[in-house]
Amino acid sequence: MSMSSHLEELRRKHEVLSEKVEAIQRAPSSSDHEISELKKQKLLLKEEIERLASA
Repeated sequence: MSMSSHLEELRRKHEVLSEKVEAIQRAPSSSDHEISELKKQKLLLKEEIERLASA
């Protein structure tokens, strides 16, 4: 897998997590713990994207 395709895949995963967070936050029975975990995953992906993009 090339670096650009790997970065694109990470960006896609980040976008999917963003959509999940938004959907869960709109749900009346949303779990703060679940939202927190998804946001942590998003942050880790974002940091990885930034690290790879600047390398």
